Amino acid sequence: MENSQLAQVLVALGCPAEKSADMAAQLDKRAQQLAAEKNRPYEEALKHLLTLMKQGWAAKEKGF
Repeated sequence: MENSQLAQVLVALGCPAEKSADMAAQLDKRAQQLAAEKNRPYEEALKHLLTLMKQGWAAKEKGF
């Protein structure tokens, strides 16, 4: 997935649009690191990180 596509996904999940490009780059880098560390596919690592981010933004919206 390209960073521009990832940025769009992040915005859809609740990321502020002005931060989405930077966060997409960081998320891509971390997913690559996680995939290498855990010896698992990049897509699986990215999905895991996106799930965590989605949960975090949902909790923030609820005031937690």
